[in-house]
Amino acid sequence: MKLNADLGESYGHWQFDADIDIMPYIDMANIACGGHAGDPTVMHNTIALAANHRVLIGAHPSYPDLQGFGRRSMRIPSKELILIIQAQIATLDGLAKCQGQQLHYVKPHGALYNDMMSDSTVRAAVFAAISGFYSNLPLVVQAGNQNAALHIEAKELDVTLIFEAFCDRLYLDSGMLSPRSHPRAVLTAAESVEQARRLIQSNEVVTDSGAVLPIHADTICVHGDTPEAMHTVEKIRTLLQNQHG
Repeated sequence: MKLNADLGESYGHWQFDADIDIMPYIDMANIACGGHAGDPTVMHNTIALAANHRVLIGAHPSYPDLQGFGRRSMRIPSKELILIIQAQIATLDGLAKCQGQQLHYVKPHGALYNDMMSDSTVRAAVFAAISGFYSNLPLVVQAGNQNAALHIEAKELDVTLIFEAFCDRLYLDSGMLSPRSHPRAVLTAAESVEQARRLIQSNEVVTDSGAVLPIHADTICVHGDTPEAMHTVEKIRTLLQNQHG
């Protein structure tokens, strides 16, 4: 199981400095590409940082929502949304190539990610954007009880899926994430490490109601903008190393 984090989320004068601390502990860096954060300088620097630590580079596209950090749903026609996603991926892809690097996958951000998982029309647009991109990049989706159904949808468009679980977000009994408006939606550092331990060792999480929910994932996400994210990734890296002997 790989560890991923959302990074490169600075923009202009607003700088977020945790990337340097987090990058050494992760396997996959989801780099913002202009929709919710990430200007050309930030993208360039984050690509270079990932390359220095031999971390896989992934595009992290979102709705075009800088003001809302990509966390607001937007009603965009599918044809337009496909091009918005492809334009963001292409920007990061081009900047990576300028440094002799390449993209390895795509993971939608924020509201686009959540809408992809809950709205078949949005999901079809995301799948079409990935399928229509010039190179065959895997797509990160949320692991849960619909893994098999998502595989079938993706296979029709020749899209490869990477299934993801979250260590720092509260799960609902449905397998979806608790809305950020919920007071416990974002877990504490200690809770995040415990949820990661359950995912790594038992392929499960405990939901908001106390139920045990099976989750079979290929990668665990740590949000880089959460408090104590660096300490969380360090402890999860230790858990992963111990699991692999």
